Amino acid sequence: MKIAFVGKGGSGKTTLSSLFLRHLAAQRAHVIAMDADINQHLGTALGLDEDEAAALPAMGARLPLIKDYLRGTNPRIASADTMIKTTPPGEGSRLLRVREDNPVYEACARTMRLDGGEIRLMVTGPFTESDLGVACYHSKVGAVELCLNHLADGPDEYVVVDMTAGSDSFASGLFTRFDMTFLVAEPTRKGVSVYRQYKEYARDFGVALRVVGNKVQSPDDVDFLREQVGEDLLVTVGQSDWVRAMEKGRPLHFGQLEEQSRQALRVLQETADGSYGNRDWERYTRQMVHFHLKNAESWGNAKTGADLAAQVDPSFTLGEPAVAASAPEPAPQHA
Repeated sequence: MKIAFVGKGGSGKTTLSSLFLRHLAAQRAHVIAMDADINQHLGTALGLDEDEAAALPAMGARLPLIKDYLRGTNPRIASADTMIKTTPPGEGSRLLRVREDNPVYEACARTMRLDGGEIRLMVTGPFTESDLGVACYHSKVGAVELCLNHLADGPDEYVVVDMTAGSDSFASGLFTRFDMTFLVAEPTRKGVSVYRQYKEYARDFGVALRVVGNKVQSPDDVDFLREQVGEDLLVTVGQSDWVRAMEKGRPLHFGQLEEQSRQALRVLQETADGSYGNRDWERYTRQMVHFHLKNAESWGNAKTGADLAAQVDPSFTLGEPAVAASAPEPAPQHA
């Protein structure tokens, strides 16, 4: 299942997404983590030092490889140069799987061992000097959208994305790619303002949205959040000595995380697990096509010099049959 963590800058969404990833790793779950925030901090939140985090391969810098692999033998896509961030899969496209090795993971993912398990970590990459003044960050986040559009995940697999802050994710169709979106909100007016924006923008797209109250210090904080977001409030989290130690570079064993936080993580997982059964593959595919056609008309056709509407395969629906049909052939068995 695909899970997003969103919220305003400073709300603690990266901290909470890293705790959730550790929680999943401790259970030996199959996990891919993606850092799609303009401020790339997920790696360090998971325990990498600054040099290690800076050395992570950037998905945004490897878009040609990603596109060329994903298009496969799809006859509707003439070349990788004509693919944009919203290009949907069709017959002949390659689909990514959580539990496999492929050239995209080899180039863009790094395996991290965490708390007895492991995850694959992928990052969009930061702005570079050559980007300044000539590129927007969504050009890098487009690599995440393209991969999610082609990612065939199952109910016992987790793809966790730390999204860019605020409502910036609505600059593309990326916000519709998730089975569950956890919005991290502090108990302040500014803290819930992003929730209101997100709720309004996502209203017509069937986005499953639940609020995680963070930095909660009193029953009054809980009452405030419930007053502001109602039944969307899923769980609250208070101050954590474990998190503070991690932020100081003095990590403790994950088993020492406070029980309140551990219980909150269990609630997040149970909620995410329950959301997968509600996935509507036809709507999921239809939304891909919707945003692809919008982007094609707005800028994609002019940029690529191609009619990108022709990339849409009207007979293709991403789902179990498509996943089975695109499965790689097993390696030959030798006597």
